Amino acid sequence: MKKKELTLGMSLIPIIALIGAAALSIFIWKAGMHIPLMIGVIAAAIVSIIAGWTWDDVQRMMVNGVARALPAVFILLIIGIIVGTWIASGVIPTMIYYGLSIIDPSMFVPIVALVTGIISITLGSSFTSIATIGLAFMAIGEGLGFPPGLVAGAVISGAYFGDKLSPLSDTTNIAPAMAETDLFSHVKHMLWDTIPAFIISIVLYWIVSQSATANSGADTKVIDVMKTGLNAVFVIHPLLLLMPILTIILMIKKTPAIPALMGVGILGGVLAMIVQGSSMASVIQIMTNGYHVESGVKELDSLLNNGGLMSMLGTVCLLILATALGGILEETGSFDVLTKKMMSKVRSTGSLISTTILSTFIVAFASGAQFLAIILPARTFVKDYKRMGIDTKNLSRCVEAAGTVGINLVPWGVPAVFAAGILGVSPGEFIPYAFLAYLVPLINILFGFTSWTITKKNYEQETTEKGDVAL
Repeated sequence: MKKKELTLGMSLIPIIALIGAAALSIFIWKAGMHIPLMIGVIAAAIVSIIAGWTWDDVQRMMVNGVARALPAVFILLIIGIIVGTWIASGVIPTMIYYGLSIIDPSMFVPIVALVTGIISITLGSSFTSIATIGLAFMAIGEGLGFPPGLVAGAVISGAYFGDKLSPLSDTTNIAPAMAETDLFSHVKHMLWDTIPAFIISIVLYWIVSQSATANSGADTKVIDVMKTGLNAVFVIHPLLLLMPILTIILMIKKTPAIPALMGVGILGGVLAMIVQGSSMASVIQIMTNGYHVESGVKELDSLLNNGGLMSMLGTVCLLILATALGGILEETGSFDVLTKKMMSKVRSTGSLISTTILSTFIVAFASGAQFLAIILPARTFVKDYKRMGIDTKNLSRCVEAAGTVGINLVPWGVPAVFAAGILGVSPGEFIPYAFLAYLVPLINILFGFTSWTITKKNYEQETTEKGDVAL
C-alpha cells in the first residue's frame, strides 16, 4: 500500500486524543497519565496504518523512539537508588537537620531556588538536584510551615535554571547539536533569557513567601520536633555532607553520568552500613524498594519514606510511552505537517520565535518528553532560521526555553511527574509557583518581537566561503 502524506486533520488526531484523555484522567478519572499516553500511541498507530504504513513500520517507529530514551531510563532508575541510600546513610537527613538549624524563614523560599540552582548548574542534572537537595528543602519547608506547592515550585525553578545553563546537562548538549550550533555559543546566548528570568523568579519568591510566612506563623516547636525525630533515627554528622560535594566533583570532572551516579548510590549504601549500622540485606532492600521508617513525626515520615529503584518504574513507563508516541509522530511526518501550516504565517523574526516556542510546547503537551520537545522542533526549524538569516543559536535557545524549562507546565510531562513523585506534591500544586517555566519562554517571545539579543548570520555567504576554501 502506497504511503500518503498526512493531512493537517490526521496529524492532529493523536494530539487531540492525548490531550482529551489527559484532561479526563486528571479531572475525572484521577488515573494519572499512563493510559492517556497509551491512547495517544494507539491513535497515532491507527492514523499511520490508514495512511499506508504497516504494523511492522509502526512498531519500528516506536522502538526507534524508545531507544533514544534508554540512557534517561537508566539514569532515572539509578536516581531511585541514590534517594534510598542517601536517606538510609543519613546524608539527606543531615542536610535537613542543618538546614532547619540555620535557615532564616523570611528568606527561605528565595534561598531554596538559589541553592538548588547552584547545585543543579554544578551537577548538570535537574532530576538529581530535585531528588537530593530538593527533597531536603521540602522537609525544611514543612517544618517552617510553608505551603508544599510553593517550596516545590522554588525547587523546580532552581533545578531547571541549572539544568538549562550547565554544560554538563544532556539537554544543554542536545539542543545546540540539533540546531547546528556550538555548545558554548548556545550557553552564552541563553544567559540573556535565563538570568533575568531567574532574578525575577527569586524576587517573586521573596514577595510570595512574605505573605506565606505571615499566614503560616512558622512554629519553632515543629522544627524542634523534626530535629529531635531526625536525631532519634539517624546519626547526624557534618562529614556526611561530603557526599553531595563528591557528586559535584565527579560532575565537574566530566565523569560519565551513569557510572558517576551509580558510584555515589553504592557509596551511600556503604555509608548506611558503616555510619547507621544497616545490614547488607536492608541496604539491598532499600535500593530496591526505598527507605521506610516510622519516626513518630508524620512530616518526616512522608518525605523520608522514599526512593528505591521500584519507585521510578512509573516515571520510566511514562517516558517509554511518551517516546514511543514521539517516534511515530516524527517518522510519519505528523509534526512536519503541523509546523508547515504554522510556518506559512511566519513573516518576521518575532513570529518565527513565537512559532518555535509554540511548536515546542505542542510537542511537550503531546508527548510529555523533554528530548522530543527539543529534538523535533530543532530539526524542523533549522533550515528556516538559516533561510531568514537568523543565527541558529537563537533556535537552540528557544527550544530549551520551552522544551527544557517550559515543559514543567505540562502536568503529565515526565519532569512534572518525576518532581511530583519525589517531592510528594501534585503538579497542580507546584505549577502555579514554577515561575521560571513561565518567564523564560515569555522573555524569548519578547526578544523575538523587539529583536533584542537576536543574532543574525549570513549562512549563504558562509556556505560560499566554505566552497571557495574547498576549491
